[in-house]
Amino acid sequence: MGHYVARRLLHLVPILFGITLLSFGMMYLAGGDAVTAVLENQGVAVTQELIDAKRHELGLDQPFLVQYLNWLAGLLRGDMGTSYVSGKDVFATFVSKLPATMLLTLSSVVVTVVIAVPLGILAATRQNRFVDYLIRVLSFVGNSLPNFFVALLLILVFAITLGWLPVISANIGKTGLAAISWTGLILPTATLAIAMASKYTRQIRATVLDELNKPYVAGARARGVPERVILFKNVLKSVMIMLVTLLALSIGDLLGGTAIVETIFQWDGVGKLAVDSMTMRDYPMIQAYVVWMAIIYVVVNLVADLLYFRLDPRVRLGGDGQ
Repeated sequence: MGHYVARRLLHLVPILFGITLLSFGMMYLAGGDAVTAVLENQGVAVTQELIDAKRHELGLDQPFLVQYLNWLAGLLRGDMGTSYVSGKDVFATFVSKLPATMLLTLSSVVVTVVIAVPLGILAATRQNRFVDYLIRVLSFVGNSLPNFFVALLLILVFAITLGWLPVISANIGKTGLAAISWTGLILPTATLAIAMASKYTRQIRATVLDELNKPYVAGARARGVPERVILFKNVLKSVMIMLVTLLALSIGDLLGGTAIVETIFQWDGVGKLAVDSMTMRDYPMIQAYVVWMAIIYVVVNLVADLLYFRLDPRVRLGGDGQ
């Protein structure tokens, strides 16, 4: 196990190197636009002399490899540069947005699991009955609706029509978790959970049905083992393995920031920061976002592989297990 973990962590190095090199190259090709955007954001008249001076100030007049190696050296020291727009430290700004995104991720995952696992099991155990049909229709509809439409629909019903919840999730003038309106957590959480719970419910139902049709279940029933014991002591283990796979993918997306949802609800997280940075061509901030996404997906997939090993000893990680 230790050898496997060490090997996967070593694999992280070339992956991150390749991703940063590729993304930095794309930023380099758009360097002129970045300088123009910086000057426009400062409200000054853009001239060629100002552009050349700003490029020199930002180090954009140096060769590509020099720029990249300087940035990479700073990254290894925890210095990701300065924002073109705000003039603040990129790493500090990015880290300040993580708590809000992590909070939204946690709340969405918890609500999703609480809804999807019982409904998926219920639909499977009541196959081809009214409850099963109802759950399948609702999950199909929930999985078909795009997040932005669900967000707007929830705002229309619960914020505008009924007036129960706020439209904007942030408290103006504050930053970090202090900027989060706790009642404002409900609508973005519901928006994300509806789509995820719908997908999870269908997958859990299919997994439970597949397990219930296996010979070991028929043997257990023939020996008089209660259906509840079969379901929760045997079938549920297979459900958990499948659930880990789904959660690994979903958590990676959520920690990367759900850009549309965070933007609609003005949730002060990583996703909204990324959208704002792309709009204003704040390339150092975009580069930080790319690095974060790469790290998250590699780490989450590693954790998922380790959980497979714990949940099912038959799973052999990379051929190491005997």
